[in-house]
Amino acid sequence: MACPYLEYRAAAAEQSFDTERAYCTAVDAFVQPMRADVCNDRYALDHETDCEFYREAEGL
Repeated sequence: MACPYLEYRAAAAEQSFDTERAYCTAVDAFVQPMRADVCNDRYALDHETDCEFYREAEGL
């Protein structure tokens, strides 16, 4: 299950993108693809234990 704070957006303010980009609502910022791998629990990663943004937002 992907992180509930992860969204994919095709635009930011007045700028639009060719492809959607990963956006973390916990920190209100676009994140790098490697960070999105953590958010999507890829490569044996787990957003609940491996992401400091998630842990902070959840008060863990």
